[in-house]
Amino acid sequence: MTTDPTPPGVYDLPPLRASLARTTLRLAALVAIAFAVHLFVGWVMQWTEAMPPGRGVGLRTAILGGILVAYALLIAIPFVPGIEIGISLILMRGAEVAVFVYLATVAGLVLAYLAGRLLPYAWLHRVFLDLRLTRACRLLDTLRPLSPERRLALLRRQLPKRLGHFAINYRYLLLAGLINLPGSAVIGGGGGICLAAGLTHLFRPRATLITIALAVLPFPLVLWFWGPGILN
Repeated sequence: MTTDPTPPGVYDLPPLRASLARTTLRLAALVAIAFAVHLFVGWVMQWTEAMPPGRGVGLRTAILGGILVAYALLIAIPFVPGIEIGISLILMRGAEVAVFVYLATVAGLVLAYLAGRLLPYAWLHRVFLDLRLTRACRLLDTLRPLSPERRLALLRRQLPKRLGHFAINYRYLLLAGLINLPGSAVIGGGGGICLAAGLTHLFRPRATLITIALAVLPFPLVLWFWGPGILN
């Protein structure tokens, strides 16, 4: 009979050179995607601005739709402050596009949440090992077999009493607050925050969709009623 020589919670870390190479590639891929989308959106916006007024209405509409899709993908990427593109669209096209920018923002944040919810634990485990985050690996191993209710109970026990009570019982309110937090790009931006929410599996899809829709609503609502001139 053979026994596993590695005790539970103790991990064989991959070689540092291989870990650095994989981590660099992951970061480079994210940066390249964000940069490419940003470049594409900027180029298309300049191109459409240069078109003579009243010409190519159908083409302009199709391009606007493409920009909104690209914007939704951009805002879903962690640490990318994509809201500037949404503001630029509203300044260019007027308050009538505010509702479309709003829908694209909601779609991007929901996409980030779903990506986090669907990411396989094995892949996350490899990422954490490459980053030498063994405590995060142990937490993953602990949470993986638990139901959402047991995960909540475990977090309540581990977090400080007052903080744990608020963070667990009012987690949707906390999610909405973090999405609207000024400078949230430092902690991952809307995309990173929603990705993390999905990773925990503690946020139910329907309630999360409603939370995101309400959290994103105030800014486009103000622009809808008062126009983009309020930004000045």
